Amino acid sequence: MQMRALRIVIALAVVFAGLLTWNYFRTIPAASASTSLPVQTVIAGEAPQLPWPSIGSAAMGVSGLGAIATSGNEQPIPAASVAKVMTALVVLTDKPLQAGAPGPALTMTGDDVQTYQTDNAQNQSAVPVREGEVLSELQMLQGMLIPSANNFAQTLARWDASSESAFVDRMNQRAKALGLVNTLFADPAGISPDTVSTASDLMRLGMAAMKLPVFAAIVQLPQVKLPVAGVVYNVNSVIGKAGIIGIKTGSGLQTGANFLFAAAVTVSQHPITIFGCVMGQPTLRIAFDRAQKLISALKSGLSVKREIARNQAIGAYATAWDQHSDLLSTSDVLLVEWPGMILRQQLEAPALAIDRPISPGTREGTLHITLGDYSLDIPVVTSQQLYPPGRLWRVTRLPGN
Repeated sequence: MQMRALRIVIALAVVFAGLLTWNYFRTIPAASASTSLPVQTVIAGEAPQLPWPSIGSAAMGVSGLGAIATSGNEQPIPAASVAKVMTALVVLTDKPLQAGAPGPALTMTGDDVQTYQTDNAQNQSAVPVREGEVLSELQMLQGMLIPSANNFAQTLARWDASSESAFVDRMNQRAKALGLVNTLFADPAGISPDTVSTASDLMRLGMAAMKLPVFAAIVQLPQVKLPVAGVVYNVNSVIGKAGIIGIKTGSGLQTGANFLFAAAVTVSQHPITIFGCVMGQPTLRIAFDRAQKLISALKSGLSVKREIARNQAIGAYATAWDQHSDLLSTSDVLLVEWPGMILRQQLEAPALAIDRPISPGTREGTLHITLGDYSLDIPVVTSQQLYPPGRLWRVTRLPGN
C-alpha cells in the first residue's frame, strides 16, 4: 500500500515537473504597444472668409500643407505665360544650375532672331536678340521669367530638347508626375490657347518650382540687364508687397489676367510661404490686388502649434509580467495649421517578443503624422528598461500568459 502511494506521488511529481517544464518553455507572450493619441483630429477654430475674386477662379495654399481652399470654376482655361514656370522647371531639371553660376552659354542664331521678329510682329511679349549674341542659361531664364519673353522660352525649349515639340512632351510628362491632372501644355511659352490649366494645378506647379533656389532667386528680381536688350523689368510689379516673392504673370485678350504668386510671411515668429493663383481676372492690376488681399486674409487664419513635444509619451509597452515602458517622441512637432483641416496620427510599433533586455532609448516604432500634403515620421524610443520574464513567473504563469 505504501509502495503504491509512493508510486502515485512520484508519478504526480513527474507530471507536475513536466507541467512546470512545459510552462517554462512555452512561448513568451509578445508585448503589444498601445496609444492614447486620437487617430484623427479636426484643427480647431473658425477659418476666416477669404476675399475670393467675383469672376474667374482662384486657389490658395501653404508650403508643405498643399492646397487649403479654392474658388470658382476649376475647368481648365488658357494658362498664358504662367506656362513658362513649367518651362523653367524642365530646363533646370535637365540642365541644373548652381546658385550664382551662369551655366552653359547659348549663342543666338538666325533662327533665334527670326523667332523674336515673329513674336514681336504678333505683339507677343518678346525681348530682342542679335545673331551671335551670347547669353548664359541663367540669363535666358531671367529673360523668360522676368520680362516674360516668349522668344526666350522657345529658344530654351529647342536648346534643351532639340525641338519645341519634344520639349512640350517633357513638359506634359512632368505635369503628369506632379499630379497636375487638369493641365495640358501645347507650347513652351503659353502662346497657344490649347496650353491650359487650373488655379489649383498652377499653384502646385509653383510650389514645385520654388523648391529650386535658382528659380526662386530669379522670380523675385525686379529687373535684370541683358547684353543686347539692356535693362528689362519684371511684369510682376508687386514684388515685395504683402511679402510677395514671385512667381509669374500671364495674360491675353481672350484669357484675361492670371497671376501665380508666392509670399513669405511670418506667423508666430515662424517663416511660412503662402502660395496662390488667380485666373481669368479682367486686368493684371486687379489680379495683383486680389492676390494681396487673399494673402492677408489667409495669413490671419494660420497658426503654428506644437502638436507633439520631445520626450512626450506617445504610447507604451506593457508586459504580462508587469513591466512597463513608455514610447517617447524623439523630437518636437510644430505644425502650420488651418482651421478645419484633419490631423492624422498613427503609431506603428511592433509587438515585442522580449527574449533579451531592451535598453532605454531603443527605437521601437514610428509615429506617422499627416496634415494636408504634409507628412512626417517621428521615431519613438523606450523610456524604461524591459527585461525578459524571470524563471519564477515563467513556471508559475497561468494559461494565456
